[in-house]
Amino acid sequence: MTVRAYIRHPADMPIELALIHGVEGASNDPCLAQTYDVSLGGLSFSCAQALTVDTYVTIRIPIVTPPYEVKARVVWCMESSEGHEAGIQFCNTEDAYQARMVEQICHIEHYRKWIQQIEGRELDTEVAAQEWIGKYAKDFPSLA
Repeated sequence: MTVRAYIRHPADMPIELALIHGVEGASNDPCLAQTYDVSLGGLSFSCAQALTVDTYVTIRIPIVTPPYEVKARVVWCMESSEGHEAGIQFCNTEDAYQARMVEQICHIEHYRKWIQQIEGRELDTEVAAQEWIGKYAKDFPSLA
């Protein structure tokens, strides 16, 4: 049984990642990926390409404005039925807290789309945020 250093929280944010320039064989083209979870230490995701452990990547979350961007280190990567699964470690704690804020924004956007689909109500982001906070913020896991 593996003991995790940090509690993980589910997430399904679309992300873009690119190898940091200066790494031999690094591509300038970002790879699209889908996150599995976010923790204080980093995040895990699925992607098409294999990533080399201990290389640095730039993670970009385009769903927010302005897009959130952070530098991270690849800590593991393995083949999966969908290509590859990988885990990255944030370079500092502030980056982890910012990623959690982005995760909350993604939850609010999911809620906005869900309300539109289920109830047929069109909510702007601010109203969706107010409703989501009122209904779900108390249950949103903290990083502690």
